[in-house]
Amino acid sequence: MIFNSTKLITHTHLFNSTDMSVHHDSSREPETCRACTPHKGPARTIWKSREIALMMISAMMLAMGLILEFVLLMHQPALFLFLITSTLMGYKIVKEGIERLFKGYISIDLLVTIAAIGAFLIGHGEEGAAVLFLFYLAEFLEDFATERAKESIRLLMELALEVATVKRDGSRIIVLVEKVNVGDVIIVKPGEKIPLDGVVLKGSSTVNQAPITGESVPVFKTVGDEVYAGTLNNEGFLEVKVTKRSSETMLAKIVKLVAEAQVRKSRTEKFIDRFSRYYTPAVILMAILTAIIPTLWLGLPSSTWLYRALVLLVVSCPCALAISTPVAMVSGITSAARKGVLVKGGAYVEEVGKIRAFAFDKTGTLTKGELEVVRVIPFKSTPKKLLTVAASLESLSEHPIARAIEKYALEKGIKPQPVEDFRAIPGKGVRGNINGKMYYVGGIRLFKELGASGLDELDPFEDEGYTIVLVGDDENVLGALELMDKVRKDAFTVIKWLKEHGIKTIMVTGDNRYIANTIAKRLGIDEFYAELLPHEKVSIIEKLVKAYGHVAMVGDGVNDAPALARASVGIAMGVMGSDVALETADIALMEDDLSKIPYLIKLSRKTLEIVKENVVASILIKGVIAVLAFLGMATLWIAVAIGDMGLSLAVILNALRIPRLKLK
Repeated sequence: MIFNSTKLITHTHLFNSTDMSVHHDSSREPETCRACTPHKGPARTIWKSREIALMMISAMMLAMGLILEFVLLMHQPALFLFLITSTLMGYKIVKEGIERLFKGYISIDLLVTIAAIGAFLIGHGEEGAAVLFLFYLAEFLEDFATERAKESIRLLMELALEVATVKRDGSRIIVLVEKVNVGDVIIVKPGEKIPLDGVVLKGSSTVNQAPITGESVPVFKTVGDEVYAGTLNNEGFLEVKVTKRSSETMLAKIVKLVAEAQVRKSRTEKFIDRFSRYYTPAVILMAILTAIIPTLWLGLPSSTWLYRALVLLVVSCPCALAISTPVAMVSGITSAARKGVLVKGGAYVEEVGKIRAFAFDKTGTLTKGELEVVRVIPFKSTPKKLLTVAASLESLSEHPIARAIEKYALEKGIKPQPVEDFRAIPGKGVRGNINGKMYYVGGIRLFKELGASGLDELDPFEDEGYTIVLVGDDENVLGALELMDKVRKDAFTVIKWLKEHGIKTIMVTGDNRYIANTIAKRLGIDEFYAELLPHEKVSIIEKLVKAYGHVAMVGDGVNDAPALARASVGIAMGVMGSDVALETADIALMEDDLSKIPYLIKLSRKTLEIVKENVVASILIKGVIAVLAFLGMATLWIAVAIGDMGLSLAVILNALRIPRLKLK
């Protein structure tokens, strides 16, 4: 019962075309293409069916043997049926055990083989056959159960279409996605999945991106917007220019990262692996001593103590303990992937639950990197007039500040007025004539050069950390607009949640200290470090690691790469389409959604809780049955059915609860 977390099921063929006007590009296909040949899935199903048939035959043989042995007292025919059962069920087990022994590895298969042979030698053929049958059944059920833990990655693989409808030479042809080139134009009809990453050239539609990003609401896409392979086009007709080959799409990267994450072990997994390496030989030695010492030193019946040694050998097999952690980690990783969160290994699932301090970049993480007007301050005017003048002049500018002011004015129901003699003053602001009067909008430098009065009114606002835009005429400053980087709505709830759960919050930013102070106060962040260069952020993270032990860094995955790498866990957010972020971070949030952070922490803690439950149950139950075995109160049946098969299935089923848990 060796758990293998790297098995992947080849995804099924999803394409079914009913459009007779579309031509199939057969000239471009290899002799045997993915779209036309059977997959491993059906073959595996047939193989499983044969296994089930084999187990059913063996079960009938075993049942008939038990009737002959204990009801009809026909010992020889019963022994013959037990031997047939053992041969059918034990062939693979014995083979695996011997092969691994020659490789220097004492496996569970070898221990079961020894126990079964020993049972036959001391006249307990029924138990030897039962041990092999139950163990074979356990392996079969475990294989089924552990594959359930990887269902998410199979679902991700099934999102990938195998063919695409491509516009070539004035016609539409169906081409294998591997044969579609960057720059080709593909057609996506309503209700179809998008086969490759690209940019919309024509049409508009809402696209369900939930399989990739975890977003619950479809996203509107129009000309110029990016779309991703595996997402669903809802109602519109789209023409998409391909930007990435099938092996380079965001979906392909996600599948690859999740698959790699499943084999990256946590500290707990590594410890249990090392423990099992020494534990198994120790169990064999203990079983040998149990069989020999009472017989040679105390003169007790050899058959009795040999039987107890065999029971001890079976019940002490570390199978349940060995799979208790990896199956939970895989379940947690794949559960997170379905929510649009890529965790690159069990080590990070484990680490997130231990984090005592979260460091956040500001721009693009806590804020959107977009300016917004937060206050209108009139000096010698009304707020409405001030905003009207500012919006009218800025409506003719392309500066980000201008866009923010114009947007704010429209939200307040103020429409721009006609402007004459408009001129941009580089680095200072803009000017223009409104209703026969010249007005100016810009920074302090512009109005100082104009010699305008009223600048002393700004003194109370200068150190608040806002971007200040002044509005005035040739003589006076009429008022000011305060702008700041737009804070993400979910930043407030996330910071509050972290603080309520005893986790320190820190902001590290390259922005000036006034702005950093303002943002930190608004969000209730515990401390902040401002005006930092990338290497200085690394120094701050190192300082935090020394102070708190376990520190997470949240950033955009590009300019924060050094700090992300230095933290205990680096979390990059909004990495859809960003190769750098996917490579740099330990955990990647596919969308700009800070609310995934509490989810991650809760998922980690719940996963670790289930791991502890599994480990404790494995040790406790096996320990109890081992004591009973030594006292002669446990049989081989109990050892396999409860101490091995039953316990292994219990820890797997416990781990499979993770995706269905409501994390509170």
